Amino acid sequence: MTTRKPVRPRTTTRLPALVYVLAAGIFLMGTTEFMIAGLLPDVAADLGVDIARAGLLVTAFAVGMIIGPPVMALATLRLPARATLVGALAVFAAGHVVAAVSDSFTVVTASRVVTALATGTFWATGAVVATTVAGPGASARALAVMSGGLSLAVVAGVPLGTFAGQFTGWRGPFWMLAVGVVPAIVAVVRFAPATAIGNAVRVSVRWEIWAVRRWRMWAMLGAIMLAQAGVLGAYSFMSPQLSDRAGVATPLVPLVLVGFGIGALMGTAAGGRVGDRWPLATIAVAVS
Repeated sequence: MTTRKPVRPRTTTRLPALVYVLAAGIFLMGTTEFMIAGLLPDVAADLGVDIARAGLLVTAFAVGMIIGPPVMALATLRLPARATLVGALAVFAAGHVVAAVSDSFTVVTASRVVTALATGTFWATGAVVATTVAGPGASARALAVMSGGLSLAVVAGVPLGTFAGQFTGWRGPFWMLAVGVVPAIVAVVRFAPATAIGNAVRVSVRWEIWAVRRWRMWAMLGAIMLAQAGVLGAYSFMSPQLSDRAGVATPLVPLVLVGFGIGALMGTAAGGRVGDRWPLATIAVAVS
């Protein structure tokens, strides 16, 4: 009986193509996460709900992102990285198709939860894969490139999705994202390993549960939670606030979202450059 050899990290300074493939997947997922903020008025009018209730679509995605990474990380612990990543992308696409064809706010909300579960799974698995194949000396840079997909989504994907939604209705961007997943799946199949990543095959469910008991991890999660709560709280209702309260013309709203994304992209790039050398200082500057 033969056993599969685990994929070993690379030691070169050049990041492997897989890291950029993962960044492309995060671009799609980051676009749908934040794009809904610019589409809330259209969604509310089309589904017959008010803006406040339509905002639950943001909450639903957040709930899925909270549940997804830890639960799906345990559920897919023994699966090859390729299968997990492809499965997450396929579920992501299916969730968008369901939302695009539905006239029920409840169904659309449920599809957002499912989509977020897939997003969380892709994030959790992709982060492990990216840092492992990049090697210990480039792990922060690999994470920065992967996270850069999210920043690029805010810079380009979200404004373009919002702009497209003004012409096609909010369902148009959902269809675009579903179709955009197809080349991402092809790229993952091409570059992602079908074998275990590093020593991940030796990780057990018991070890994963034990790791949750470490207070440092909870301190880091708390800091991330507060930072993300502030960002999402402001960003989620930015479109209606700009249009209804600030008097900004609707066609100009995507430009404001571009400015937000440029700041995020610059921060991600800077953090990736210095994170490997001064991790604690980088975090301190970022949250200050």
